[in-house]
Amino acid sequence: MSGKRFRKAVEGIDASKTYAIDEAVKLIKERATAKFDETVEIAMNLGVDPRHADQMVRGVCNLPNGSGRTLRVAVFARGPKAEEALKAGADIVGAEDLVEIVQSGKIEFDRCIATPDMMGLVGRLGKVLGPRGMMPNPKVGTVTMDVTSAVKASKGGAVEFRVEKAGIIHSAVGKASFDQSKLIENIKAFADAVVKAKPTGAKGTYVQRIAISSTMGPGVKVDAASVLNG
Repeated sequence: MSGKRFRKAVEGIDASKTYAIDEAVKLIKERATAKFDETVEIAMNLGVDPRHADQMVRGVCNLPNGSGRTLRVAVFARGPKAEEALKAGADIVGAEDLVEIVQSGKIEFDRCIATPDMMGLVGRLGKVLGPRGMMPNPKVGTVTMDVTSAVKASKGGAVEFRVEKAGIIHSAVGKASFDQSKLIENIKAFADAVVKAKPTGAKGTYVQRIAISSTMGPGVKVDAASVLNG
């Protein structure tokens, strides 16, 4: 965004103020003026230190109104489970052949699912998939025998989250073109999923700050109570 456009977008937003969720979403939608449908993102500052295992926060949220993105889903499976994955709408399905493709550096998918019996094979891809945050994990429902549900959830708006070093969680929660009520519903569902994933080692205030923004727009601080208690 040009400096002029950004200055115009920032007009009317008080950087020192926290806004109720409905007002914050209205401000974001009004300022999403790029030529493409901007993604609306949330950032949550949490009172955790993820260097400690008992303070790690990760999970998955099925956004009630979808993410607005069409994810390409890869499934590691054999036989009937491979067929089931294709019927459910998976984009790429395979076993050893898919491992070889990924090892060659060709990753043409956004999310990865595996049946439990495939994890011995998929484990070899840790160095490739791990840094991208795409390694299948039972905690977020991507290592499962219920391939149909996992593929449909991924296609329908399931977003994974994992806290970063500084104790911040970022995620897309929809598109600027979404109705205000649908964006608010998605944001509340995401925040609720993060709260439910509160680790045992978290002390003090868990959700410290929440902000939302669009791809090219400014950030707006949100009153956490209007998100978590509304």
